[in-house]
Amino acid sequence: MDPHGDLNPDTDDLPLRANTNHVLVRHYVLDMTVHFDSRVISSSVVLFLEPGSGVRTKAGAGDDIGHGTGDGAGTTDAGGSQERFAYGFQQVDAIEDDTKGLEKVHGVEERDKAEFQVVADTDNIQSSHLWLTTNDSDFTLVLDCCDLDVSKVEELDITSVSAMLGLQPSERSEVYSLNPQAALIQSLISMPSSQWRQKHQLFSLCSRAPGAQDGSSLHFHRDKWSLQVRKKGVTSPQDFPHAVRICYETRPTGGSVRWTKDQDNRVCVYTAGSPINNRALFPCQEPPVAMSTWQATVRAPSECVVLMSGEEQAVPTEDGDTHFFIWNYYVTMAMPASTFTLAVGHWHQVTAEIPPALENGVRDRTDCMVDDGISCSHADYPCRFTEWSAWSQRVIPHRVFSPVCLLQKAQIGVLKLLPRCLAAAHAVLGVHPFPRLDVLIVPAGFSSLGMASPHIIFLSQSVLCAGNPGSGDKGLSLCGSRICHEIAHSWFGLVIGARDWTEEWISEGFATCLEDIIWAQAQKLSLQETTEQFDLKALLRWRRLSDELQNSREELQVLRPNMEKTGQISDSGSSTVKHALNPEKTFMQVHYLKGYFLLRFLASQVGEQQFIDFFRLFVKKYHGQLILSQLTSDQLVMLLELLLEESELSVASLCALQRTYSLQNQDAEVRHRWCELVVKHAYAQAYGDVEHFLVHDQAMGVYLYGELMVQEDAEQQAVARRCLSLVQEEMDQSARRVVEEMVL
Repeated sequence: MDPHGDLNPDTDDLPLRANTNHVLVRHYVLDMTVHFDSRVISSSVVLFLEPGSGVRTKAGAGDDIGHGTGDGAGTTDAGGSQERFAYGFQQVDAIEDDTKGLEKVHGVEERDKAEFQVVADTDNIQSSHLWLTTNDSDFTLVLDCCDLDVSKVEELDITSVSAMLGLQPSERSEVYSLNPQAALIQSLISMPSSQWRQKHQLFSLCSRAPGAQDGSSLHFHRDKWSLQVRKKGVTSPQDFPHAVRICYETRPTGGSVRWTKDQDNRVCVYTAGSPINNRALFPCQEPPVAMSTWQATVRAPSECVVLMSGEEQAVPTEDGDTHFFIWNYYVTMAMPASTFTLAVGHWHQVTAEIPPALENGVRDRTDCMVDDGISCSHADYPCRFTEWSAWSQRVIPHRVFSPVCLLQKAQIGVLKLLPRCLAAAHAVLGVHPFPRLDVLIVPAGFSSLGMASPHIIFLSQSVLCAGNPGSGDKGLSLCGSRICHEIAHSWFGLVIGARDWTEEWISEGFATCLEDIIWAQAQKLSLQETTEQFDLKALLRWRRLSDELQNSREELQVLRPNMEKTGQISDSGSSTVKHALNPEKTFMQVHYLKGYFLLRFLASQVGEQQFIDFFRLFVKKYHGQLILSQLTSDQLVMLLELLLEESELSVASLCALQRTYSLQNQDAEVRHRWCELVVKHAYAQAYGDVEHFLVHDQAMGVYLYGELMVQEDAEQQAVARRCLSLVQEEMDQSARRVVEEMVL
């Protein structure tokens, strides 16, 4: 069986294999131990699953992993499936750790060794002993995975966790009687965000439950890009286990994490933001639509610091068995798995002091919530946009970490600028989406100037100033603008993300544009100084963009390489990210710069302050959601009507317009305006679209005949006469008389 069906990506396209339309991971519980000596992370991850709305019931998992027909439009949030178990919630104020008798998670128990024996193990292929006993009629959970050595996959016995009994319905339904494990997990997943602490505690207890003892087991197969899991005889996602534990180890050369040495020559490891994201750190669902929450326990040597993209600053405790320190992080906002970030090393913290000018304004009571009629439209999570205290918090709690040798430069630059940049971002965009921020100066081999994740920013040492403590703000421009760029990603790229990864410009274009606005605010520049700085930045970026356009392949320059197929996925939910593995694209800035210039143009049309006001309203409306840049039909109609007012349009522009928006395949309102544009500018290549419209959309094409005739163009008049001859016998008599008067 080919588990990937007809999805056959080019060599530089990244496959997203997860069948997210069949089943979604709603929560991950990770238990990781960092081994610096062998440069691996031994780990288990427990997946809490929910069947999706795109239900597959009988066919094999690979039967539809090809380019299907997703709707590809609109927004997506972290909401659940259309059906939920209607169980009431009992308040769980205090849950004792009822893990007595639970098996140790890591490793394979002696009794399981034969069953989970790996029968094929190469760099890219690995299977459990009984995988071949399954068949295509069994439902397959497909996860994105590579460079991982999997030792065991098992279903958990959730009914053994006594604390979960509080989620049982008062009257047991038929659904509960048939599958109590699934019913309990659905109740857990559906607990409201107001009970998130109890919810996470239950997730933690369930993650340590023993394997199910029903006499059956889970079988797995790993290839280059995916991990596939089956339970023999189970043919639907509804009947598939809803809690699955995977035990595995990363590889020293795995693409998701980088083992290296910091500037103090001490070993460290961090998630590098590679094109393959986190699939070489833990098996997961990589498509952005697979938004989930997570909690993680990380064991690391006691002299190390563990930083993650979690919501609260972790306070480590000692592991009595290994003398490692244990760090715990979590998130309550569902986000794509690609936002999970980890860094472990021998870094030092420098306490950030808030400048006196900001001291009294950390919480500014003059900037409070405004009732503008816009309310949250995302799935349920503890949202800062609904908290008055968050709206008044100009500077969120923040920390900075650095190798010892760079502490002074970090103090001069990052520590000095960070609170100013945070306050400026708040002034421009409003409430900070995340409650805290860590900044880490990463090793010299980091391949970009910065990378933003929830609650943490990686900064390159290249942005640090080369000056000294007495040099003032000189030399801080690169550091300040980069900090502002990464902070802007909290709004555009993180709390609002692209539904299709090929639309990087939604994140990078907006962050580049906002970088200038926030940095000018942080510098407290005058209007004239701001304008001069904006103009200089625009000139430098135009030179860079012009150079890239002249020296790169055209297919890498397109902001939306999937064109009208942007956002489309297969029936199972799998897809590919075009050119994601192309090394040339990694270092290009076209998506930054084209997006930036588009936004600057719009700002010039409506005014700078009005455009900033738009940013704030956009964030308030779409936070917690995924978006696409496709135009709706009404927006396309408006665009074409505005273009009809232009006296001239080049053939190249018309060709690009037709290709980009696939206008011949839009609804009749759009096609009508497109035909008018074709006629006005005598775009002969699209006369076929006009003929098709006149023949098949007779109710809307009457006056198009007149436009063809009034141009006094022989070819256009011939089109009108030919179409009339084809349809005049079936035309409405009134319409026929009107058309004949125009044409004949």
